[in-house]
Amino acid sequence: MNYKNPKFLKNHIKSIISFYHPSCIDHKFGGYINQFRDDGTIYDRMTKHLVGTCRFIYIYSVSSLILDNTEYKECAEHGFKFLKEIHKQSDGGFAWLLQGKKVEDDTRFCYGHAFVLLAGAVAAKAGINGTKEFLEETYDLLEKRFWIPSDQLYVDEMKKNWKDIDPYRGQNANMHMCEAMISAFEATGDQKYLDRAYILAKRICIDLTKHTRGLIWEHFKTDWTPDWEYNKGDPYHMFKPYGYNLGHSIEWAKLLLILERYRSEEWMLKTAKHLFDEAIEKSWDNEKGGMHYTLSPNKSLLDKDRYYWVIAETFATAALMALRTGESHYWNWYNKVWEFADKNFVDHQYGAWYRILNAENQKYDDIKSPPSKADYHPVGACYETLQAMNLKSD
Repeated sequence: MNYKNPKFLKNHIKSIISFYHPSCIDHKFGGYINQFRDDGTIYDRMTKHLVGTCRFIYIYSVSSLILDNTEYKECAEHGFKFLKEIHKQSDGGFAWLLQGKKVEDDTRFCYGHAFVLLAGAVAAKAGINGTKEFLEETYDLLEKRFWIPSDQLYVDEMKKNWKDIDPYRGQNANMHMCEAMISAFEATGDQKYLDRAYILAKRICIDLTKHTRGLIWEHFKTDWTPDWEYNKGDPYHMFKPYGYNLGHSIEWAKLLLILERYRSEEWMLKTAKHLFDEAIEKSWDNEKGGMHYTLSPNKSLLDKDRYYWVIAETFATAALMALRTGESHYWNWYNKVWEFADKNFVDHQYGAWYRILNAENQKYDDIKSPPSKADYHPVGACYETLQAMNLKSD
């Protein structure tokens, strides 16, 4: 299989969106139905996760762009309307979890609001009306409610009506905010988005790694010193697992390479190479293939499960690294990772990707897409690989 062929990557995006479409379109409540089993059966029609809604807007917008499909654009518009009218609440924030149209969890998560900004940005790229104004409003909201000027970073969560800021500080929300800011800059050309992405990247990848042995630590105290104890007893937490999350080091490497296109500084490529090279070395299972998930603070293996999003981010980052550096071993990693994904994560019978495998590369269950998944990572990885290839060929 020629995984570098743009036609392959476009067809892969098509195969993923075809698994979800049109079953995921919720004509009763609006927005999307997020919860699918491996065979495409819907197991929960009511749960609406903010991240899932935004990720469906993302994959429909990308699919409309890459596949030149107006129906997919309309489906992105469908979700964008639900995001603005139902997820958005009277205090200006976006509800984390809904049952139908009823709010179940009204916590204001920065992580979720980062995906709101990303959804608006990629919808703007797809030409959906009202998105640029939406981006402005969302940026201003983030600035007012989550941004701490003295830290030059965003806080993680608070209660409805912007009360009771949690003392926890996390890099993951800031990483996805960086991703969203880059995308918003690409969609609008407005320098403020690029400026913010740059600040976030330097704070997380340079300033904070001075205290975390060169890799990206996940959890911090209120003063942004590392919290080595947070969730220590819960290494399998869905959003905040304990340990060095190697996929996030790789994801940051990708973001640095994209950021470098617009504001190039020497530290970006150097740091991206360090993050990718060390993460792939520590995570890759030379015996069974695949990538372990987390490391303990002393860099011993902690969680040996394989997550779909780590594999997807890794092939994209390997491609961007190969195109940026011209070093062939990155293409070797690209092919090796794709071969593993193709064999173990891609569902060739029904479509889309399995979410998680154990250390023996076996599935735990038949849940293809829990509430927040929607295969945004492999679609985005194919998209960013295609974008990088197009820039290289120009």
